[in-house]
Amino acid sequence: MPAHVLAKTVAASFICALLLWPSVATAEVRKADIIAGSSVEERGLTVADCPSVDAKYAVLVDSDGTVLFAREADQSSQIASITKVMTAIVALDNAPDDLRIAVSEAAAEVGESSANLQQGDVMDLDAALKALLVPSGNDAAVAISEAVGATMIAADPSLGNDPVGAFVHAMNEKAEQLGCTNTVYENPHGLDDGIYEGNLHSTAYDQAKVAQCAMGYQQIRDIVSGGSTTITVDRNGAKADVELETTDELLEMYEYTIGIKTGVTDSAGPSFMGAANMDGRELYSVVLGSTDEFQRFADTKELFIWAYDHCIELSLAQSDTWSTMRAEGLSRDVPVVAAVAHGDWIDRTVPATLADPDASIQVFDFEGNVSQSVTFDELHGTVHAGDKVGSVVYKQKNQVVAEQDLVACETVDAPNIIDTIAIGWSRFIGLFTGAPAVAESQVFNVMPIINSNSTNIAQ
Repeated sequence: MPAHVLAKTVAASFICALLLWPSVATAEVRKADIIAGSSVEERGLTVADCPSVDAKYAVLVDSDGTVLFAREADQSSQIASITKVMTAIVALDNAPDDLRIAVSEAAAEVGESSANLQQGDVMDLDAALKALLVPSGNDAAVAISEAVGATMIAADPSLGNDPVGAFVHAMNEKAEQLGCTNTVYENPHGLDDGIYEGNLHSTAYDQAKVAQCAMGYQQIRDIVSGGSTTITVDRNGAKADVELETTDELLEMYEYTIGIKTGVTDSAGPSFMGAANMDGRELYSVVLGSTDEFQRFADTKELFIWAYDHCIELSLAQSDTWSTMRAEGLSRDVPVVAAVAHGDWIDRTVPATLADPDASIQVFDFEGNVSQSVTFDELHGTVHAGDKVGSVVYKQKNQVVAEQDLVACETVDAPNIIDTIAIGWSRFIGLFTGAPAVAESQVFNVMPIINSNSTNIAQ
């Protein structure tokens, strides 16, 4: 190929790549973005300290519901097919184990995103949930709500005679139970225009609660983390395989992704509810109103990477003093975190370590430093290695994050009769000289500063 032709070909390919490559140029850090309860501006953070995202509304929480990042997370928004996560929850809460889902004409013809189910198809609930969550099937959403709603009405006729209406009512009741304060469901699929236009809405923060709830159902976890799959339905008297292609591209983009659900309508914009798990630390995110469908995944990945970069494994024992502990036939070197006064002696303490000297916790560094509060037991008689001699409570932002017993590293014998007489005499003299009657307990454990940025605001 002539050089000038090759050059034109390469240039053309480069231009096409630029045009086709998803853009992340709109992602940004805002001064009003909230990190662990305080704004970027209040903390005095740099852009490098913060996640750069594009979505109008976003939230990132840990498995305890602690908000790590928020951008207008309480603002009302359409959530499109993220609605289907609540549909799955309510179905699992209310469906009999042997329920069969039949696809009605209304379900087959609902339109928009589809699992390609046909009128008359029949399947078990697990297959229907896969059709709901993997390709975001509106047909599956209607079929599930019709079938489960009918069983709910059969169990409680006061619910009326509209199965879908009864099901949607249960969706709103479940949202209220989860503490969602600004959420209204009006259908099981999330369509929000034409005949479905109405008051359906939620917030990023409310949907994070839904995500946390949903991932407590093993069946949902298995489905949303499994990617594309195939289900089998009864169709026209025979078995038929239906291939389901996942809409969750983050499963391929980020190795720690475990779900959950995409959503997009003209009103909602591209949105995504995500979940990730790295080394047992689980995070949930919701981004609403991204500029394009790729960007919702880029935003979510950015949030997860940023959060895990700021998750620290913190050892609870932070002492440079060590002792050899011999207890229950075992011997090991352990950190001495405190020395606890022995009440029968004037000048003796019991070296103490944590009940689990290797214990550690995972903390989010922007939540601030971890403090400790040590309580000492009153010690009398012989104290054996391994005996409880106190306790330690660890807090971050005034919330208890860990608790540990203090145990003796070494055996300290009680004073014998001669020692007791000598100690009694010394204490009597001490009444006149001011000498201490017992030794002073000491703490050797010093918790480190884990993020200097956390000291920029009051904790």
